[in-house]
Amino acid sequence: MGTKHLRSLYQIKITLEDSKPPIWRRLVVHSNIRLNVFHEAIQYSMGWLNCHLHQFEKHGVLYGIDDDEFGSDFGPTLKDERKFRLSDILKEEKGSMIYEYDFGDGWSHKVILEKILSFDTSSELVKCIKGKRACPPEDCGGIWGYENLMEVIRDPAHSEHEEMLDWLGVDFDPEYFSLSETNKMLLQYVNQNA
Repeated sequence: MGTKHLRSLYQIKITLEDSKPPIWRRLVVHSNIRLNVFHEAIQYSMGWLNCHLHQFEKHGVLYGIDDDEFGSDFGPTLKDERKFRLSDILKEEKGSMIYEYDFGDGWSHKVILEKILSFDTSSELVKCIKGKRACPPEDCGGIWGYENLMEVIRDPAHSEHEEMLDWLGVDFDPEYFSLSETNKMLLQYVNQNA
């Protein structure tokens, strides 16, 4: 369990692994943010819908919340993420961990502590300061399914083009990222509810 830490701000970079070109977000977060709240920060900053299981992994130790449906008898043993702070896991600059979302699709994110900054009492719990590219649609089959989806929707002559556009249901721009929309989501769902 976490020891008492001096508060600081962490500049964190979250990159969706194997995404080419990279899909990433840069956040500034309070170092003492609980892992379950940091999970929500990742969800809202990346653009996920938080409708699948997740876990953090550092040096083979897994942090998450056991699924009520299956209990702790299935899958690996998880340390309860609600009992740990980010500063318990990432302690020094360039330290990293993995955040996995949706075990079926296997969205793996590399989380790197880029900088430790002085604490500012006026800072939000979480703020996105930069990012690139849209989050892939949920349930599209992981990074390889997403690459296939992009190939199909870029080619109007592809036999599955119309079907994939119907499945998406919206105009999807893989290059789209809005810093202001991301911070609005973080303010509404993370900062005010933490």
